[in-house]
Amino acid sequence: MSTSRSVRVTAPTERRNPRTLRIDQVTPLEALRLLNAEDATVPGAVAAVLPLLARVVEVTAERLRAGGRLHYFGAGTSGRTAVMDAAELIPTFSLPPGVVVAHHAGGPQALVQPVEGTEDDDALGAADAAGVTAADVAVGIAASGRTPYVAGALTAARAAGAFTVLVSSNPEAPLAHLADVHLGVDTGPEAIAGSTRLKAATAQKLVLNGLSTAVMVALGRTYSNLMVDVAASNEKLRGRLVTILMAATDLEEGPCAAALAASDGELKTALVCLLADCPPEEGRQRLAASGGRVGVAVAGQPA
Repeated sequence: MSTSRSVRVTAPTERRNPRTLRIDQVTPLEALRLLNAEDATVPGAVAAVLPLLARVVEVTAERLRAGGRLHYFGAGTSGRTAVMDAAELIPTFSLPPGVVVAHHAGGPQALVQPVEGTEDDDALGAADAAGVTAADVAVGIAASGRTPYVAGALTAARAAGAFTVLVSSNPEAPLAHLADVHLGVDTGPEAIAGSTRLKAATAQKLVLNGLSTAVMVALGRTYSNLMVDVAASNEKLRGRLVTILMAATDLEEGPCAAALAASDGELKTALVCLLADCPPEEGRQRLAASGGRVGVAVAGQPA
C-alpha cells in the first residue's frame, strides 16, 4: 500500500520529525535522549530573534515607566506559560499586581483543565483585550501563529493603539501582520508531531522570561545581578535580604542587618545607605530622584 498521499501541514510544529520516528520503539533512556536532543536546539532558535526581542524590551520598559501595562494573551500551554511568567514577577521584583497581566483563554478554570473551544473564539480574545490602551504593550503567544483567540486580542489591541507583539514557532505565522514585532522562533517539528508543550513551549518560556526579566532590569529592579526589589513575604526571603546586602556591599552580617532595620526593612534604601554612607531618609530621596535605580541613586545623579 502506498503511503505517499499528500498531507496538509499548516504549521512547522505539526510536521513529523524525522529524528524521532522510532521514539516508540526504543528504551526509555533513548527516548529521553531523543527528547533532550530536540530540547537542546531551542536556545539557538531563540538567539536568532534576540535583536527583535531587544526592541520589544525597550518599548515595554519605556511604556511601563510611563504608567502603561504589559498584557499577555494565549490559549492552552501558551496561556499557562504567560500566567506563570506574569505571576512570578510580583514576588521576584515586588511588581504591583496589574502591571503585567496574563489573559488565558477560558480564564482560571482553563489553567488546570482544558476548556473546549476557547482558543477558537476570536471574540473572546477581543473581549479580554477590551482594557488594553494606547499606553500598553500586548503580546500574543501562539505556537502555530494562527490561534483565533490571539488574533482577536491582537486585533483589538492594535485598534486601541497598543504596541503589539506575536510570539510563535512559525516564521510564516498567519497572524504576523497583526504585530509590530513578530518573534517567530523557528523550533521546527516537535518530537511528537503537534505537541507544542515541548519545544515550542520551551521557546515561549525563554522568550517571556527574557522579555520580563530584561524589562525589570531596565526599570532598576535589580542591582548588578541581585534581586534588590524582592518581596520578603516569608522567613526564607527575609533572611535573603541580609544576604543580598552582604553580597552587594562586601560587609559583614551585623552592619547589613542594622542598616536594614534602620531602613524599616526596605532593602533598596538600606543598600543605598550602605553604599553612599547616608541616613535612610536621604537614601529614600536618592531613590525617588533616580527612579528607583540603586546605581544611579548611589552616584547621586537624577534619573
